[in-house]
Amino acid sequence: MSFIVVIPARHSSTRLPGKPLAEIDGIPMVVHVAKRSSESGAREVWIATDHEEIADQAGRHGFSARITSAHHASGTDRIAEVASDWPDDTIVVNVQGDEPLIDPDLISGVAARLREDPQIQAATACCPIESWDEMKNPNIVKVVLDANDRALYFSRAEIPYARDFAREGTLPKNFPAFRHIGIYAYRAGFLATYAALPPAAIEQFEALEQLRLLWNGYRIGVLRTNSPHAGGDTPEDLERVRNIFKKSKEKS
Repeated sequence: MSFIVVIPARHSSTRLPGKPLAEIDGIPMVVHVAKRSSESGAREVWIATDHEEIADQAGRHGFSARITSAHHASGTDRIAEVASDWPDDTIVVNVQGDEPLIDPDLISGVAARLREDPQIQAATACCPIESWDEMKNPNIVKVVLDANDRALYFSRAEIPYARDFAREGTLPKNFPAFRHIGIYAYRAGFLATYAALPPAAIEQFEALEQLRLLWNGYRIGVLRTNSPHAGGDTPEDLERVRNIFKKSKEKS
C-alpha cells in the first residue's frame, strides 16, 4: 500500500508555544514524529510548517519540509496546500506534530482503513476509554461509532452518556466509549474539497474541525486500536513524554 505522511507543524501554540521544536532526548519533538512516521512504510514523509527554524531542523535530520502559508486555520488546510499537486487518489496521512511516541502501525492502519472502504472520505482512529475521569475530561475527545465503525459524532462531552451509571462515577461493563486519536487519512483530491468547506457551527463550538465533515454529510471511518495516547500538547504532557524517553534510555 502506498501512502504519504504529512506532519503539520505550526510554531505558535496556545498551550505550548514553540511545541514542534521542544527538545526530547536532545531532538526536536517534530523530528521524533517524523522518525516514527518513516517506520510506518510511508512512501514519503513531509513536515509542513510556517516557520523557517522548524524546516531547518527537519533538513538537518534528513527529512523533507515545505514552508506553507502562515494563515491556515487548521493543520488540514496546511496539508491541503502541500498535497495540491499530487494525484487525486494519493492517500495522505495527517500525523499530528505532537505525537512523538505514535505507533508506526497505527499510521499504516489508518491509511489502510481509508483504502479498504470506498464509501468513506476520511479515516481516523480511537481507543477504549477505561475510566470515568477520562469520560468527563473535556480535553479528551470522544467518538461514537455506528455498526460499520464509522463516526456518528465527536465531542468533548460525555458521549455516549451512561445514564444509570453517571451518578456513581463509574463505567458499565462493555460500555462503548472511545477516545479519539488525532490522526487522519484522506485522499489528496478530497483535501481540496475539505479545505473549501465553510466552518460548521458545531465545529466552532466544540473546537473540533472533523465535525465539518460530518456536518456536510461526509463519512469518517474509524480504526479501533489499543495504542495509548502519547501526545505532548501541554507542558505537563511534554514532561511525561520526556520521562518515558528517559526511562526507555535507562533500560537500554
